Amino acid sequence: MKNAPFLRAGIFLAIFFAAVTIGYFLLRPSDELPIYHPSQLDVRLVDRSVRDAKGEHHIKPFRLIDQDGDSLFLADVQGKVLLTDFFFTTCGTICPKMSTQMARVQEAFAQDDRVLLLSHSVTPEADSVPVLHAYAKEYGVEHHRWRLLTGDRKQIYDLARTSYFAVMDHGDGGPDDFVHTENFVLVDPQGRLRGFYDGTKAKEVDQAIKDMRKLLKEMKG
Repeated sequence: MKNAPFLRAGIFLAIFFAAVTIGYFLLRPSDELPIYHPSQLDVRLVDRSVRDAKGEHHIKPFRLIDQDGDSLFLADVQGKVLLTDFFFTTCGTICPKMSTQMARVQEAFAQDDRVLLLSHSVTPEADSVPVLHAYAKEYGVEHHRWRLLTGDRKQIYDLARTSYFAVMDHGDGGPDDFVHTENFVLVDPQGRLRGFYDGTKAKEVDQAIKDMRKLLKEMKG
């Protein structure tokens, strides 16, 4: 058959291009955000009590009070995309920058009830409800979009270290302990950690906004 060599060559090329196409889709980087387990993080971020934890990591239950005096529980935030941080109202260094950036995030999702921002005070004994309420006014905080949280100091410090892994230092949440971190932590609707960002840098917060939009698309899928 005179056309046999051409036929074989055509079949070979078809198989070759099919293999290349399949390989591309198998090997290309996934567009999905990672789901972080404590074992995947910088060991300095992970409290010793959870370094060897098994299974999927989820944020812990909590009971805190917001700037309007309303209680907030884990059940109230489940099913939402969360961006969280840790701050205090008298901070004159990183916290004003972080709050300014968090206000940008609030604006970016002003029409989406599936997003909630959580800012935890690391000086809850000083950051009472009236103090947080005044701070909320200063930064244009909308209660249904962004909750400034106070409550039990040990609980807040435990959340920072064993739930969100937002801080590198270690402590017991006592009076001599202090958390000071610029980290924003992204949490998905299942309570899993999906991203970490420097909340003082606009470019990193821009990336946080993009990643939050990815999670919202996942919710539609």
